[in-house]
Amino acid sequence: MIRIAVCDDHQIVRAGFRQIFSEVSDFEVVAEATTGREALDIARRDACDVMLLDISMPDQSGIDTLRTIKQGQPNLPILILSGYPAQQYAVNLLKMGANGYLNKECDAEELIKAIRTVSTGRRYVSADVGEILAQGFDHNAETALHTELSDREFQVFLRLAKGESVSDIAVTLSLSVKTVSTYRTRVMEKMNLQSNCDLTYYAMKNNLLE
Repeated sequence: MIRIAVCDDHQIVRAGFRQIFSEVSDFEVVAEATTGREALDIARRDACDVMLLDISMPDQSGIDTLRTIKQGQPNLPILILSGYPAQQYAVNLLKMGANGYLNKECDAEELIKAIRTVSTGRRYVSADVGEILAQGFDHNAETALHTELSDREFQVFLRLAKGESVSDIAVTLSLSVKTVSTYRTRVMEKMNLQSNCDLTYYAMKNNLLE
């Protein structure tokens, strides 16, 4: 039996997943979470074999939740389910330790296949994500700049783009102000941007702001 935790703040989405999994003999939904903190609690209790995690959560983003879980429970398979297209987040989240990335509009058959795959500790790479990863080897101008960032740089980038100050980010991520400033400098250099306004514009243009 594969024990599944469904972490999404929309009741109708969780109900939809329960309905799909009720028809699979070796799947069991054992826990649900509506916030990032609840997802962290499920992970710490070792309550599931696979976690389905949404990017958009009300108290903290699924991105921050993913990083925290992978620091404490690195072997817990996490499958990201998002309403955002794969090219916006998939590469960065895989770098952060996600075992797979699927759009919520995927077929039930693909979702079931992905869960079976990640439950064994492997990565599930959909056709869309595979194409994006292949493009990364070309290093052409069409490769999105934010996919070149490290996982921590990506976290800092998103928070700067939302207008958070360096000091606020330092508190939230439990880092020193100097460390966050260093990450900010790296982000600016890698993305060839000059200011926080440029970061915000880029994030809006690429639909990265929740």
